[in-house]
Amino acid sequence: MSQTKIRAALETALAGIAPPIDTANQNFAFTPVTGQPYQAPYLLPAEPNNWSLGDGSRQERGIFQINLQYPPGQGPGVACARAELIQALFHRGASFTKDWVTVQIERTAEIGEGREDNGRWMLPVRIRWFCNL
Repeated sequence: MSQTKIRAALETALAGIAPPIDTANQNFAFTPVTGQPYQAPYLLPAEPNNWSLGDGSRQERGIFQINLQYPPGQGPGVACARAELIQALFHRGASFTKDWVTVQIERTAEIGEGREDNGRWMLPVRIRWFCNL
């Protein structure tokens, strides 16, 4: 249940960035619109930390990666500007809550190296998060 809430907290925050762009969420049908950018978020959980035996507490950790997909011919600057909006929202120390689960951002979001991907310019943004449960 906590993974569902973690994903919801992060995806809700991402959806609030203005101006909005289309989003290709995992395991949902999506057809990109020709000439329009979109973002594809992925929740990449890591191994949980367990501090003690018996009390059931743990720390969930992982990466929330957003692959920005931009049409060719726009140059890297437009995608980079969007990546910086994401980086500003998911800044180190930010927190996002869904119900009783609060996800905290551990580090400044990483803007990766852009590259061609299926006829589009893809720029990954990696956000390292943790959640104490």
